[in-house]
Amino acid sequence: MEGRPLQEHELVRRAKEGDLAAYGDLVRLHQEAAFRLAYFITRSREEAEDAAQEGLMKAHRSLASFRDDAEFRPWVLRIVANTAKNRVRSVVRRRRRELAVAVDPGSGDAAPSPEPEAVARVERERLLEAVDRLPERFRLVVVTRYLMDLSVVEAGEVLGVAEGTVKSRLSRALDRLRSDLGEDEGE
Repeated sequence: MEGRPLQEHELVRRAKEGDLAAYGDLVRLHQEAAFRLAYFITRSREEAEDAAQEGLMKAHRSLASFRDDAEFRPWVLRIVANTAKNRVRSVVRRRRRELAVAVDPGSGDAAPSPEPEAVARVERERLLEAVDRLPERFRLVVVTRYLMDLSVVEAGEVLGVAEGTVKSRLSRALDRLRSDLGEDEGE
């Protein structure tokens, strides 16, 4: 798959044979994505860290059931997503945190002038707040497709829904976001 290390299938093979270092390499490749996905589901840094770690451990225990012809990233992210959803269900009170933690704010380039940076930050926060207001089924397709940069097929695998379902939910979610953000501009 484009953008993935060529040796990922080899790492999976070795990890399935009991090579802990190979599984550690797989974790390093996907732990940031696992955390970000868990964060968007739990909306808590602490819960996301726990869910990502727990999901990655569950994936390790389930390696024997991983199909050799499948892609590892969607498989492991689905486990993390399910783990995070289960954690949210078990929490009586959700702690609300800023979503901006899960978005990479910098590119490492020279610092922009303060005005454009402030405008960009406000726009990013406004967009993330609008995404946060979406119903979960819409929010998760937006997060997996655009913020996690997964393909439609991968997003479907992570969420356990068909490709067509991802497309239709994305369409409805984007319509809601356009409407929500358009109304805000008129105020």
